[in-house]
Amino acid sequence: VQLVESGGGLVQAGDSLRLSCVASTPIFSNYFMAWFRQAPGKEREFVARIAWNGDWLSYSDAVLGRFTISRVNAKRTVYLQMNSLKPEDTAVYYCAASANFATIDTRPPYWGQGTQVTVSS
Repeated sequence: VQLVESGGGLVQAGDSLRLSCVASTPIFSNYFMAWFRQAPGKEREFVARIAWNGDWLSYSDAVLGRFTISRVNAKRTVYLQMNSLKPEDTAVYYCAASANFATIDTRPPYWGQGTQVTVSS
């Protein structure tokens, strides 16, 4: 499974961005999908996840209430809508996929190349 993210950029605090991730697999609907991020000098961290049918949503405490994960299976695409962005949201954002619900939050086997999000104060 190949994953390609897009939509990152440089924004100001309080702005919004929407990240997209397109998967190469024709059986995209079989996969749990997630977003992670890695800030400079920090470990990669879980951001959000979504099940194949759009349910089983989960968010990290840092983004709860500001970010929304969604998917359109017909487009093999998962999105991350990011509102009220803060400078501490600055990171490389990665899309991830797993066919196993037990691994999507911690060790998904498939990763995108990442897209940079920079939030200035």
